[in-house]
Amino acid sequence: MKTRLSAAGAALLALLVAVLAFGQPAHAAAGFSVAGGKLYDANGTEFIMRGVNHAHTWYPQQTSSFADVKALGANTVRVVLSSGDRWTRNTNADVANVISTCKANRLICVLEVHDTTGYGEQSGAITLDRAVDYWLSIADVLAGQEKYVIVNIGNEPYGNQNYASWATDNANAIKRLRAAGLTHTIMVDAPNWGQDWSFTMRDNAASVFAADPARNTVFSIHMYGVFDTAEEISDYLGRFRTAGLPIVVGEFGFNHSDGDPDEDTILAYSQANGIGWLGWSWSGNGGGVEYLDMAAAFNPASLTSWGQRIFNGANGIRQTAREATVFGGTPPPTTPPPTTPPPTTPPPTTPPPAGGCTATYTIVNQWQGGFQGEVRVTAGATAITGWSARWTFANGQSVSQSWNVTLTSSGAAVTARNVDYNGRLAAGASTSFGFIGGWTGSNAKPEVSCTAS
Repeated sequence: MKTRLSAAGAALLALLVAVLAFGQPAHAAAGFSVAGGKLYDANGTEFIMRGVNHAHTWYPQQTSSFADVKALGANTVRVVLSSGDRWTRNTNADVANVISTCKANRLICVLEVHDTTGYGEQSGAITLDRAVDYWLSIADVLAGQEKYVIVNIGNEPYGNQNYASWATDNANAIKRLRAAGLTHTIMVDAPNWGQDWSFTMRDNAASVFAADPARNTVFSIHMYGVFDTAEEISDYLGRFRTAGLPIVVGEFGFNHSDGDPDEDTILAYSQANGIGWLGWSWSGNGGGVEYLDMAAAFNPASLTSWGQRIFNGANGIRQTAREATVFGGTPPPTTPPPTTPPPTTPPPTTPPPAGGCTATYTIVNQWQGGFQGEVRVTAGATAITGWSARWTFANGQSVSQSWNVTLTSSGAAVTARNVDYNGRLAAGASTSFGFIGGWTGSNAKPEVSCTAS
């Protein structure tokens, strides 16, 4: 099922209040941890997933795939496992071997139980509670692997029906895992076959995060046909960023039976905002989505067009992946993603008039033929309820993608208007939006005007 994203200012406010109420934990030296909406490895270094999904439970002999995806630059692999309820159970010994193989190839393992897929709609799908039973049954091989393993409780745990208990069921599942002594970072999938068109995960993520005594939960959205425009992608991911809640794109493709995902925006927005992603999938797809194979017949020398895009394309794995520092490498310099400063950010030296606003234009990154821009809007001496920024490119530049804004162009003239969740600014407060653009010849910064409403 597919629906369009809509405004939910009240939901965002609830998310912010909840996050501020329970704060963020210090980094846990034993393994991965979450703080300020970001994921950190055991060394306290921010870790951004760049990897793929691997259908291990259906192809248990394809263990060479781990080395293959690592050789192509991945830092993470999400591994499909089965509890034995729908497919052959992955035994304790098998999971131990998967973890060992990941570590040998310096890959972070995200382990997921696939038997929950489509619960409430698909026959045979199991509950999250049943998935927890499986995790507890293999607790002995998970113990001590907190630096290398993230536990994804259940894949796409609800279909398009009977998903109202998503928040309660996930909160209870997390509590059971913690009570049993599991200290790993936990990943939670969205309902609606992972795509959350009902916004159930988006609007209840803060309460689920608060239910985790360790405050060490990451949320995973799957982006297929529901996410076929840049606006839908940036709006959904942007709300988690603004709320300070950790989000990753746990699955996505370049095409799907339910529509045509905007994979370029998924990749560009994620890179610009420090969001992890895991493409679906390495090889072995069936059921009419064989085109989602990245490698034909598990052969790394035979990458499909999708595989080339994921590994070698703009904002792809080779360009953006950084290995987890727990494997002993020297961490690269970290460039923090753009963030919205708190209301205490001082106003410009010359404050705008009461009720007005100012805007500043920055070129964040530039490469041959392309660039990433950011505009920061700052309210004047009194609060504002909305804003618009305008500029005119002087050198023929163009904008192809944007986030945290509604952006329109008419020739060289560009108009950017706030979206529902960043229009209201307290006096002196700021917000920012970003975009990807193209240029030829030169890329001069234009003057930007701002109008408040």
